[in-house]
Amino acid sequence: MSLDSKKFVRSDRRDFNSERELNEQSLPHDPWVLFKNWLEEAIADDVDDVYAMHVSSVSSNGKPHNRVVYMRDFSIDGIVFYTNYNSDKAKDFISNDNVCLTFLWLKHDRQLRMEGKISKISEAKSDDYFSKRPRKSQIGAWASDQSQKLKSREELERKLAEMEQKFEGQTVPRPPHWGGYIVNINKFEFWQGRPSRLHDRIIFEKQENSYISYRLNP
Repeated sequence: MSLDSKKFVRSDRRDFNSERELNEQSLPHDPWVLFKNWLEEAIADDVDDVYAMHVSSVSSNGKPHNRVVYMRDFSIDGIVFYTNYNSDKAKDFISNDNVCLTFLWLKHDRQLRMEGKISKISEAKSDDYFSKRPRKSQIGAWASDQSQKLKSREELERKLAEMEQKFEGQTVPRPPHWGGYIVNINKFEFWQGRPSRLHDRIIFEKQENSYISYRLNP
């Protein structure tokens, strides 16, 4: 049986019937507390890839780019992830340090959007994280020229074999072109799906050392 994908996309509907809600009277004043609560609820409920987030950036010629990466740490200082410093996104960060992060936890009908400024973390922190990665991932960081053109899968596998031979019997050091970024968050949007598309949207905006919060129309 063939599927009419256009018809499906145009007509399929799913109402958000979650009993969860965002009520200003019961919300914490600190968005990091609410973020941690949401994250822990998602972890406890076995939400897939709970730490996966979209990272949106803008290139030097004004083109937006988006990709999914894994959050690997968080604190009131910001959200941390790791990548290749020669990648396309890293080039975007140099020309424009404003980025947007988005978490989507469909199982809970929740979306969280964060805006902030990005910068590199210390080499010591990058070294520490890299040392804890699986060995194959460490070697892969040396083998992959991320975002660069590749003639074939075989070329990548050949480079991987070369790196495995190079570091055989040795501790794999962190490549100088690989490390962490931290996004210092200045704006949060917590989105909770509600019935009839009348969703809850609560904004937290940083002002000096505190946050103001307000509700948006869905």
